[in-house]
Amino acid sequence: MTFQPNGRGPRTPRFDSLQQEAYLRIWRLYDRLKLLEEELFSGHDLSSQQYNTLRLLKAALPGSMGTLELASRLVSRAPDITRLVNKLENRGLVERQRDPGDKRAVRVRLTAAGSRLLADLAAPLAGVHQRQLGHMAPADLESLIRLIRAAGDPHEAEDGIWGKSDV
Repeated sequence: MTFQPNGRGPRTPRFDSLQQEAYLRIWRLYDRLKLLEEELFSGHDLSSQQYNTLRLLKAALPGSMGTLELASRLVSRAPDITRLVNKLENRGLVERQRDPGDKRAVRVRLTAAGSRLLADLAAPLAGVHQRQLGHMAPADLESLIRLIRAAGDPHEAEDGIWGKSDV
């Protein structure tokens, strides 16, 4: 039996376990935070995954990135990275080239138009992040990041960018 935090006696548990409550609260928070992001991105005909792809390619400039590496670095899984890149290429935000060392492999590079879109989104996105988590003190945010990393560590590859090392 669990007790209410105010000491007024027993309550019916709303969750089967602490793990379930933590998971469902993370899921709910993700849903609420994503709504704010989607408001911004939808005005630019962009998904969060497409934005993340552009952000990763900007970090690779002046170089490019292979599609498999790109897919592995995305925040959320992209089962069809080819389709995602196709949409960005059709808008002129990225360009593809065959890898000179492996003709079967494709490399993706951010275009000038993609760079301009990221620059246009920078200030509004900073505002979204402020709306999402700006109410929290920096020390609380650092604690939250540590806890999220601890929760995620067993589910990430040791050598992956989302694993135990800094992102």
